[in-house]
Amino acid sequence: MEETSGFRKELVSRLLHLHFRDCKTKGFGPPVGGDALQLMAEFLRIFVVEAAARGVSQAQAEGLGVVDVDQLEKVLPQLLLDF
Repeated sequence: MEETSGFRKELVSRLLHLHFRDCKTKGFGPPVGGDALQLMAEFLRIFVVEAAARGVSQAQAEGLGVVDVDQLEKVLPQLLLDF
């Protein structure tokens, strides 16, 4: 199966395992399955694309031609609530 996401499954797996501290999810339980990794990779892709789009909209509203960290910080609270 070919990956359509910009995130490699290995990276997604590592991110998941780094942030789960429960012994049932890190190293002691079964590894994260391929379907879960594919779903999480797609979720991350959508999140990043949406953050970029909202950052562009915010920059345009401020009359700027370039998205900076400031615009992303302004859209981040609502983005997190939406996801």
